[in-house]
Amino acid sequence: MTSQPPPPTPQPPIQPGPEAVPTCFRHPDRETYVRCQRCDRSICPDCMHVASVGHQCVECVREGSRSVRQAKAPFGGGAVIQPRVTWALLIINVLVFGLQYLMPGRFENEFAVSAPYIYFGEWWRLITGAFLHSGTFHILFNMWALYAVGPEIERRLGSLRFGALYLLSALGGSVAIYLFGTAAVGASGAIYGLFGALFVLAKRLGYDVRGVLWLIGINVFITFVLPGISWQGHLGGLVTGTLVAAAFAYAPAKNRTAIQFAAAAAVLVVLVLLVMQLPPLAISGA
Repeated sequence: MTSQPPPPTPQPPIQPGPEAVPTCFRHPDRETYVRCQRCDRSICPDCMHVASVGHQCVECVREGSRSVRQAKAPFGGGAVIQPRVTWALLIINVLVFGLQYLMPGRFENEFAVSAPYIYFGEWWRLITGAFLHSGTFHILFNMWALYAVGPEIERRLGSLRFGALYLLSALGGSVAIYLFGTAAVGASGAIYGLFGALFVLAKRLGYDVRGVLWLIGINVFITFVLPGISWQGHLGGLVTGTLVAAAFAYAPAKNRTAIQFAAAAAVLVVLVLLVMQLPPLAISGA
């Protein structure tokens, strides 16, 4: 006799289990339903960045930024959005002038460019004297000129090169005062260096330079016509700024940065050697 298999035991119906809730790959404790458009990982609001389409995670944004070519100034260095060095120089000059007003004579006595004091070791006057001014009109003219031409030159050269140009021009003016004059104060050497740089950059970029030549010519004329103006500081700054700007503007694209800063360092060395090796006319009487 054939035996029949026992009837199957009824199974309880399968209940649908809860689906896994997606969480941020950087913050597993945060529930999210947004995914990165590039890597498809779940991201929470703190980890997402708005993209052209959808959102991207922090890592993908960082990786994308590395692959994007950074904007450059025309003659090297990073692109300048805000001319911060120009603004900083304006602020420093105005603040120092305020201190001069509050303490008359003190800063001039200790920090002005003075050939005898520099000759006997107070070398810092070569720089500090460029941040002092003899009166309201003096600082107003210099700061107006810095405001007018500084931002454009800084955008062309980049902030670091612009700062080097300004300080070397100031130093060149002070060295000329040391060698051929007696004493002076003011940022005029640096400002005339910027005038020379403006001519060089305009020429290099193919612009019409006649306006810049008129600007330089008028100011040089005023230098020799009006009494009490240090022609040594003006012309020393003009020559130095022109040379430094030419080195920056005409450096070949290959190894441009190295050549530019080597040229700036060479100018600095020459100026230092002039002070170290040559006595001023005010001392030698030659």
